[in-house]
Amino acid sequence: MKKYIKNKISTLVPLVVIAALLVSCSEDFLEPDPLSFYEPETTFTTESGLQAVLATADKGLRNNYIHFNAASNSVPIGTEYVFSDMAKYGKTDNSSTISDFANTIVPTGSFKRDTNDDFYLGFYWVEGYTGIKHANTVLTYIDNVTSLTEEVKRKYIGQAYFHRAYRYLNLVYQFGDIPLITKILEVPKQSYYSTKKEAIIEMITADMEKAVEWVPEQSKLPYVGVVNKGACRQLLIKCYLASGRFKDAETQADLLINQSGYSLMQGAFGTFDPGGNPTTWTINRNVIWDLHRPENKVIAGNREAILVMPNSGVQSFLPFASMRIFGPNWNSATVTTPDGKQAANRFASNNANYQAKYDYARALGRGIATISASYYSQHPMWVVNGIEDKQDLRHNSTVGNWVNMEDLKYSDKSSTFYQQNFRLKNGNTILSKDTLREWFDFPLYKIYLHDVVNETNPNANDFQGASTGSKAHWYLYRLAETYLLRAEARFYQGNVGGATQDVNTIRARAGASQMYGQVTIGDICAERGRELYLEEWRNVELKRISHCLALSGKPDEWGQTYNKANWDKQSGTDAAGGSYWYQRISHYTLYNKYPGGIVVPNGTKFYTMDKRNNYWPIPSSAITANIKGKLSQNFGYDGYDPNVKVWDKWQDAVADESQL
Repeated sequence: MKKYIKNKISTLVPLVVIAALLVSCSEDFLEPDPLSFYEPETTFTTESGLQAVLATADKGLRNNYIHFNAASNSVPIGTEYVFSDMAKYGKTDNSSTISDFANTIVPTGSFKRDTNDDFYLGFYWVEGYTGIKHANTVLTYIDNVTSLTEEVKRKYIGQAYFHRAYRYLNLVYQFGDIPLITKILEVPKQSYYSTKKEAIIEMITADMEKAVEWVPEQSKLPYVGVVNKGACRQLLIKCYLASGRFKDAETQADLLINQSGYSLMQGAFGTFDPGGNPTTWTINRNVIWDLHRPENKVIAGNREAILVMPNSGVQSFLPFASMRIFGPNWNSATVTTPDGKQAANRFASNNANYQAKYDYARALGRGIATISASYYSQHPMWVVNGIEDKQDLRHNSTVGNWVNMEDLKYSDKSSTFYQQNFRLKNGNTILSKDTLREWFDFPLYKIYLHDVVNETNPNANDFQGASTGSKAHWYLYRLAETYLLRAEARFYQGNVGGATQDVNTIRARAGASQMYGQVTIGDICAERGRELYLEEWRNVELKRISHCLALSGKPDEWGQTYNKANWDKQSGTDAAGGSYWYQRISHYTLYNKYPGGIVVPNGTKFYTMDKRNNYWPIPSSAITANIKGKLSQNFGYDGYDPNVKVWDKWQDAVADESQL
């Protein structure tokens, strides 16, 4: 059995850990100047002090997915999906304009860090720079720890490089040109200038080349969840892709796939979890189901896991209401039988109306669809060779991995349709009054987590996902993604045959019936969506791919090519132009399709996206706090000025850091 990182965290210097967590979790951290928070830290003179900061950075990776607010109706990773082709905001009883991004995403808008039903733009900004601060703390003070051997010192430096590069790579595709900060300053600095994203990518790529050499393999590390060589290599692949160094990316992917001890899981393994209620919803054991059970993500027998984010135990566990946030609101009173009865209800197991065979609350979770699957992600994304591949284990309801709304059965005994399957229409009558929220298919194998607290309570009828005592370990990197990254690298170099082979390798493991004859970049993106739902940062990855297409000159699936000078500097809501990210939004989502809004029981909801939303705006609070310098605002937003000074070379930005 592998040890989890949580065990290591509990053994570290408590005061250091607490101090670091207070800095990263305080709401005051956002106010008034997110760029001047690099005040002097306590000087680190012991190895345990360095370990404490790295452990906090390791834990912080998980915050980008799950967050520390247990009462939230959403989580940060959901924001990455509503700004993509795979999802939309579904909690339609919230503000009518909450998804009117073309009009509401502005520099002076809500960038609060701790959100409930809202989006996590400010959270990503602050959490990203918090992780960078932790990395910089290690890099600034490591020379003070004189007891370290050169090998151990380089290991810590490499792990810090990973944490800094990981945050920067995500931030530049969320926010574009941003301040580059590489050290802890003795006094606050208020004279920053933005650095070109290309320059930041160049710097972190060089850092990751060192990290790959210096950080040990997982087998030489005592805990699961700490940065290892495989994770460094995966991140280096992405940095090479973002740099346009496609051959180097392919070479690193070859090493990770063929020479690093990892392999795709091909059969059932680990512990079998039969789900919430096998009487209601039967799981036929399969590799995809086993691969995504939390307890199996951290075991030595899982040869596919490259870096896992542990989440269990008492001290460090974060609840994850995955079924509530990402599941449909199937038990709403407005989902009805053809004869007007509620389609299905939730009953506690000690209720006289309880029926074990219709215990959907326990088996599928009580969804409220804060994040609602796009139509594309339910059906078109799964079409290969003109066939919607339902044999694919990731889209297979027969084995129990995937849930179609039509698989549920009416449970009201007074209805003449009792025990018949759900249907969306009865003749010309729609039987759901809010299909945005109530009616969509979903991958149960990804969102199912045990709600241990409620499962032991006979009075419970509300099962939301991982609660206290549950496990919610999550993948950061898996080898399956490495194959898809290599497919990209090969595609950009014109090796479509090699790219096709890599995609088909992932499809074969999933038991798909359809294989590609020749892939497009759209097929690679679709396969990423099928394989990496809620693992990849979908918005970030689509923008990185947009950048790669512009650098490579290769066409997208519609034959369109992109100019590296302006792929990310366009605005408007019409269907023409924009980045590849925007073209996927335009082709595959409902954004900008309904200018008059969509009528739901609680009013009218507006879904818009602008080409300028390719980047989120730099928060006005960061710009105004930087009183001795000037940060660059992104194209299309108020405050954009192409004449504002921006560092073209990362070396110049670093040299300027100590100039106060």
